[in-house]
Amino acid sequence: MSARLGIGFMKALAHLPLPLVRGLGAGFGHLLYVLARPRRRVVDVNLALCFPGKSVAERRRIARRTFVYVAQAWLDRSWLWHAPPETIDRRIRITGAIGEIDEGNDPTILFAPHFYGLDAAATALTKHNPKPSTTIYTTQRNPMVDEWTRQGRTRFGNVTVLHRVDGVKEIVAGLRKGGVLYLLPDMDFGPSQSVFVPFYGVPAATVPSLSRFARLARAKVVPVIAKIVPGGYEIEVLPAWRDFPTQDAVADTAQMNLRLQGYVDAMPEQYYWVHRRFKTRPEGEPKVY
Repeated sequence: MSARLGIGFMKALAHLPLPLVRGLGAGFGHLLYVLARPRRRVVDVNLALCFPGKSVAERRRIARRTFVYVAQAWLDRSWLWHAPPETIDRRIRITGAIGEIDEGNDPTILFAPHFYGLDAAATALTKHNPKPSTTIYTTQRNPMVDEWTRQGRTRFGNVTVLHRVDGVKEIVAGLRKGGVLYLLPDMDFGPSQSVFVPFYGVPAATVPSLSRFARLARAKVVPVIAKIVPGGYEIEVLPAWRDFPTQDAVADTAQMNLRLQGYVDAMPEQYYWVHRRFKTRPEGEPKVY
C-alpha cells in the first residue's frame, strides 16, 4: 500500500511547476539531514576521508546541500518518468561532445558517475538518441517499486535493462553491434570481483568493469556528467578518453577514480556521498562507519 501511494504521489507531482517540486525537495532534504542520523554519519565520514583539508564548517555545508540534492533528484523522477516529453525537453540541456554518441557506430560506454542527476542523464540521452542501449540495474526490494523504476528507465529509446547478476555476454554483444552501455561503476559492491584502488587517497573497493567491458568490446569510454541546475539539468558529454583501456585493469580502474575526483571537485555537493563508499576495507584495516 505504501509503495502504491508513493508512486501515485510521484505521478501527481509530475505536473506541478518545477520550482514547487524543487522547493518541496529542499524541505525534505533539510528534514532528512536532521532526522536521518545514520545516513548523515555516512556522509560526514566520507567527506572527512576525502576532504581532510576542508574545514568542518565547509564539510557541513556540503553535507547539508547533498541531502537537499538527493531529495530533489528523487522527486524529479516524477516528471522525468511521467511528465509529457516536451516538459523534459524544456528542463534538460545536453551540452559538450554529443557527437561522441551520435556519430558513427563505434561501441560506446558512457561512464556515468553517481552524481544525483544520473537518472536525468539517462532519460535525456535515451530520448535524444535511438541507438540500442543497455544499463545495469540493482533490483529494488519492493516488486512494485522495482517495476516502476524499470519502466521509468526504459521510457524512451531502445533500452535493455540487465540485472547485475546477468553476466557480461549480452552486454558485450550489444556493444559490438554498435550499441551504448550506460555504466555506473563507482560504488562499493563488496569484495567479490573488486580491486582496491585509491579514491581521494583512500583504498576503495571498485569493480574494474569499465576497463573490462571496454577491452572486451573494443569500446570507447565517454564520460557523462549530470548537474542539477535551477531550471532542471545540464548533461555534459565529455570527449572520449584516450589511451583507455590498457591491458592493466587495476591501473585503468585507478585512472578512472583519479579522473572521477576531478569531476567531483567541480561540484562536490552533488556527488553520492550518502553511499558507504568505503564499507569494504582491505584485510586488517578497521571499519570506518
